[in-house]
Amino acid sequence: MSQSIDRNEALAQIKAALKKRGLKFSVTGGRGTAWGWLHIDLLPSDYKKLAGDDSAINSRLGLMNYKLGLTGHSSISIPSASDYYREYIDRANGITPTVTGTPYWD
Repeated sequence: MSQSIDRNEALAQIKAALKKRGLKFSVTGGRGTAWGWLHIDLLPSDYKKLAGDDSAINSRLGLMNYKLGLTGHSSISIPSASDYYREYIDRANGITPTVTGTPYWD
C-alpha cells in the first residue's frame, strides 16, 4: 500500500509539475465541506481575455485535457483521496498514472 499524501502536498506537486511543463492552469483547493477536493481549470485571466470567444475557450480547455490525458472536461475536480491525488500528480507530470482513483461514494 502506498503512503498517504495530503491536500497541500498534492496541490504543490500538481502546480510544480504543470509549471515545469510550461502549462499555466489554475490549481486550487476546495473550501468548507469540499476542503480536500482539488480543481484544475483555466486561469481567470484566460476567461477574461477570451470572453465571448467560445471556440478559443474550448480550444484552451481542449489543450488542458490533452496535456492531462483526459477528454471532455470543462474543468477538473479531483476527489479528496490519496489515490486520486497521485493519479493527477502523474498526469500533471505528463506520465501515465501509476494509480487510478476509485470512487469512495455512492
